[in-house]
Amino acid sequence: MFLLITPLAIFYSQGYRIDIDSKRITQTGGLFLKVIPKQAEIYLNEKLTKKTDFFFGSALIENLLPRKYKIEIKKEGYHPWEKNLEIKEKEVVETKNIVLFSENINFEILSKNIENLWFSPDEKKMILKETENGNWVLKLYDLERNIKSRLIGEEDIYTNYIPPLHPPALAGPSGADLTGLEFSEDSKEIYLDIGMEEQEKKFSLKLDKVPPVLTEREMVITTENIITSQAFNGGLYYLDNFGNFFNDEEKLSEKPFPVKTETEYRLSVFPEKVFLREGKTLYLFNPDSKIFEKFFEGINDLKISPDLKKLVYFSDSEIWIFFVKEIANQPKRKTGEQLFLIRLSEKIGNCLWVNSDYLIFNAGNKIKIVEIDDRDRINIVDIAKHEGPEIFFSQNSKKIYILSNGNLYASEALF
Repeated sequence: MFLLITPLAIFYSQGYRIDIDSKRITQTGGLFLKVIPKQAEIYLNEKLTKKTDFFFGSALIENLLPRKYKIEIKKEGYHPWEKNLEIKEKEVVETKNIVLFSENINFEILSKNIENLWFSPDEKKMILKETENGNWVLKLYDLERNIKSRLIGEEDIYTNYIPPLHPPALAGPSGADLTGLEFSEDSKEIYLDIGMEEQEKKFSLKLDKVPPVLTEREMVITTENIITSQAFNGGLYYLDNFGNFFNDEEKLSEKPFPVKTETEYRLSVFPEKVFLREGKTLYLFNPDSKIFEKFFEGINDLKISPDLKKLVYFSDSEIWIFFVKEIANQPKRKTGEQLFLIRLSEKIGNCLWVNSDYLIFNAGNKIKIVEIDDRDRINIVDIAKHEGPEIFFSQNSKKIYILSNGNLYASEALF
């Protein structure tokens, strides 16, 4: 008996099993999962197999015969996650970035009568554009303290910076158009472009001063021959009107890009990659050939992931992923690989990263979240519905902000 049991025990301990379906002896594989929230139920082929642990939200299921399994992750009150994945001999299939989203996400109204809003780079505040007595007003919303305060209004600028040829008594009560607003990289000030009396003026408003200090902005670098530019890592990347591409004084392009008149251009600079938008056409700069090469048609926008390894770019109907760096975790990706994620019949409004593995976007009036793991089916869930929504997502608070019909909504934290 001992001579019989000992080989079987060794045989079993080394992961060998008898596969009744294939009628052969085979080695087993495994499945490792990590899920938010914790204590989620794992079903294999519709049978409850295990729960993720309380401390890390992970689970390892061993000794699985090599075959395809229907894997379901469930937790009461959350949308389920599902995939059919192939388990292979002597391999562990990993799905480390599963997030289950609540079936009923609560939203509250933060503010009303909002025309537009801008998030600061540090995501600790936002600027709200409201209308009071027929004039626009900018207000600062502190997201950490939930406090809204007035910054500056149209009348303030027009009264203090009206051209000298038009005294206030003759000029009328208003006439300062806000044509542009952007934050500084450190989120401590905002830059305003104001149109007044057929003049374009630029201002800086320092937010770290009490009260905020408004000053006319001096341009350090002349933009007379610059079509588009972007500051990045202390340098200024720009394309001049001859089509030459520069980083500060260093010319990066070998041949000039064929610039078209009356066409909008925009540079998007990321670590190791530089893109140029010409209208709805996207070009990628090739550092070897030193030219911009056509990359995508119909581009609406592109955004870098929080881990700086991926870019999402999208058109009116499609969402794509570009892998800036190699991904070592499953599913593995090579540098420069492109992934077609999803095509929709409804127009895509905006698309943002929830984390480095999930995206939030609106298609028509529906707001959806989709994973970027394209093994088998892609999990996608509807989380809200608003008329004509503009969506924003905070990596700090993990909250969704929605501007719809002048109302600003904020969700509870997604995870």
